[in-house]
Amino acid sequence: MSRIRIDAVLIQAVIAGALSFAHLHDLAAAAGQDGWKAWAYPVSVDLLLVAAWRRMRTTADNRAAWAWFIIALTASLGANVATAGLLDLGNVPAWLRILVAGWPALAFLGGTLLVHSPAAAPTETAPVAAAPLPAPSGPEPVPDVTVERAPEPAPELPPAPALEEVAASPVSAPAAVVPPALLDHARKLADSHQATTGSRIDSATLRARLGVPAPLADSIAAQLA
Repeated sequence: MSRIRIDAVLIQAVIAGALSFAHLHDLAAAAGQDGWKAWAYPVSVDLLLVAAWRRMRTTADNRAAWAWFIIALTASLGANVATAGLLDLGNVPAWLRILVAGWPALAFLGGTLLVHSPAAAPTETAPVAAAPLPAPSGPEPVPDVTVERAPEPAPELPPAPALEEVAASPVSAPAAVVPPALLDHARKLADSHQATTGSRIDSATLRARLGVPAPLADSIAAQLA
């Protein structure tokens, strides 16, 4: 248990409570409440004051708690002021006797309403567990879509030549490239052959003398002609 710290505020609270308790007792006794009844009035007022204060701490904007706190505080302060010499305790007015006599029922009503009124939600709420996220579902099946394309017209090809035309047209072989040195050597052989035989050299003889293929020999013979 924590030790009670005795300081000036606590001493002041004890003195104020004792004086207020005595003033309420004197006022109740002067209003015709003698014996133990005069001692019960200060307890009733202070209990209602404490109950309203605790309800105000729980819910600051509780109007009922504020109303009963003000009623209990007015009763306590009223007794303190009435016993300060402003009221003749030997001749208490009738309205004050009525208030003192009706106080127990009023205090019981206030205490019952404060105790059984719904409590406000606490300011700090427990963390709410996040709801589990639903498992991701698989991708929805996409319906098969068949795209029908219009057939494209085939490109028109040029007409093929007739077989007779292909057979009639000779296939020209590409001319062989003759090196200049080989051409000079062939020209000397052609001059020597013409000087010896008196006739121009043909491609067969030129091919045999030079040892080159027939197409190249034909090309050389054509250039020498």
